[in-house]
Amino acid sequence: MSGELTKARQKLTSINASLKMGKYMAAAQALNDAIVIMLSAPLMKAEREEFAQMIDATVYALNNHKELRKVYPLVLHYAPGEEKKLLSEIFEMRKVLQEDVNENAQKDLTALENRKREGLERGQKHLDGQEFDEARQVFDKLSGEFPGDAELKADIADRYHKAGLNQEALGHLTQAINESPESLFLYNRIGIVLRKMQDYASAENYYLRALAITQKDEYLFFNLGRLYYDWQKWDKMAAAAQKAVAINPEFAEARKLLAFAKKKLGA
Repeated sequence: MSGELTKARQKLTSINASLKMGKYMAAAQALNDAIVIMLSAPLMKAEREEFAQMIDATVYALNNHKELRKVYPLVLHYAPGEEKKLLSEIFEMRKVLQEDVNENAQKDLTALENRKREGLERGQKHLDGQEFDEARQVFDKLSGEFPGDAELKADIADRYHKAGLNQEALGHLTQAINESPESLFLYNRIGIVLRKMQDYASAENYYLRALAITQKDEYLFFNLGRLYYDWQKWDKMAAAAQKAVAINPEFAEARKLLAFAKKKLGA
């Protein structure tokens, strides 16, 4: 039990540091945890008095922290022996603080999304004006600001691909796959780009990597079949199209692909 009491003391002494850093939820949680430990422990009189003094000092610090009061204006009340009452007040404080955390997190997320959107729009404007060097600068800076954001890199790659800059699209898609190797849509996209670049072997490799993850995506098989069409590998084209149709018999384009392959094979 002495170890638990030491933990409670550490929690109480950490609260001032949390307040200085603006970590109000951490401060409230630490006080809550310390009181719970105190109430569950058979304390001697001297220990109970020690904890009462520490809790009283902590409550005073919370009540007199100007920035915290802006978020939670209600005053906490404490007297020795009224720890359970204080716990109920801390519970209400934590609810309000959690709402504030959620609201701030949403604001931060919105701000980040706005930055991404504005960056994408600037880069697209340069692409539309065929200012490709400027577009590269904008997109490289944007992807650097959001490392690990595979969807952003895929979006940038799509814009490059539509502008005919397949090498740039390939670079961003390669990075995106390295960061998110389970995202199947990335394999479809890089396969399409490589097919347009006539790098059929590399495109096939990416499709096969995706098919090692799942055998239930008809679009993977269809796009693999399209690759074999360009590559003029009719037997492989037929096999891929057949699998796409087997997964989704209503997939009209896959059925056309299969019929074409069979015609080429003389079936």
